[in-house]
Amino acid sequence: MPDATYVAFVPAGMSGKLRQVLQAEDTGLLTWRERKVMFGSEFYFSGPPKLARATHAYVSRWVVTH
Repeated sequence: MPDATYVAFVPAGMSGKLRQVLQAEDTGLLTWRERKVMFGSEFYFSGPPKLARATHAYVSRWVVTH
């Protein structure tokens, strides 16, 4: 099955923290990249569909609850 890519918008005040965590962790089959945009960053998560979808859901919840 081909890889899937999900995008999560993270506000500027939270982008640095997420970037730190992602750089410190072994993300295994999941790859990520950041694209800085106005008012924050778009984080692209690519990998096996279930893993990419779960990561996107986790990051989206984290943004809303912090």
